Amino acid sequence: MTSTPAASSTAALSSVPRQRYVQCASASGLHRVAYTEWGDPANPRVLVCVHGLTRSGRDFDRVAAALSDVYRVVCPDVVGRGLSDWLGNPNQYVVPQYVADMVTLIARLDVESVDWFGTSMGGMIGLGLAGLPNSPIRKLLLNDIGPHIEPASLERIGEYLGKPARFTTKQEGIDHAAALAESFGPLTPQEWSEINTPLLREREDGAWEFRYDPRVAVPFAATTPEMSAAGEAALWVSLAATPGPVLVVRGAESDLLSRETVAQMVERGRAVSSVEIEGVGHAPAFLDSTQIDIARRFFVGDAS
Repeated sequence: MTSTPAASSTAALSSVPRQRYVQCASASGLHRVAYTEWGDPANPRVLVCVHGLTRSGRDFDRVAAALSDVYRVVCPDVVGRGLSDWLGNPNQYVVPQYVADMVTLIARLDVESVDWFGTSMGGMIGLGLAGLPNSPIRKLLLNDIGPHIEPASLERIGEYLGKPARFTTKQEGIDHAAALAESFGPLTPQEWSEINTPLLREREDGAWEFRYDPRVAVPFAATTPEMSAAGEAALWVSLAATPGPVLVVRGAESDLLSRETVAQMVERGRAVSSVEIEGVGHAPAFLDSTQIDIARRFFVGDAS
């Protein structure tokens, strides 16, 4: 059977990401948020995939390609990361600002509802948005994140977050990022290159460095125990208020999300289920087909 030009065009749109930008606002001015978009741009069924603390939207390339037959998949670089602008005031690198940016992004997409795949920080942003009245989030996948974060993981993150790093070669940077993300699982060198290359940029002097704004560490370091407790309480309220299905995915060796917290999430949420992935910690990378099928079953209802 010979494909029509229209069918060929649609297939091409599904298999190749489109780089786009949306202008957002903070208290100190305007900034651009970058995002990649997969699938039919006219598809009203949208999946938003949001990355972890120092990562980028390109972590989701394989998920996006696999689900672009059903969804228009949108993978933003949270402000201060990837190809997005840096904020003038580093104290604005906080969840309320990220939620506001995502509301602006969803308005740009011109849809009434979206499904949400959030890894670590991306899940926290999704949870904060999902619990708001009239939230656009229909289904929510939380990848190794919950309202309570284990203190040991915060200490680990604080050891590297925002620290200066310069690399002689791109490969050195890829390997360094892989060492920081070792708990993602036993990835191949090609897979590490695939997800870590977008985190790096070449300097004018030929050295390489991370793209993310090191000042994201400012509000992280300034967080007091009282602030952490208030944030956790707010996220528990958001979870309880989230009306749609929620899937909590935990890496079996995660130092950030405990089994006890997952059990509480299932108990305290309205429609929360969970799955644990063996052999990985924080956070499952969702590069292999077995993990991607977990997402597909939750969002679509079938596995490839």
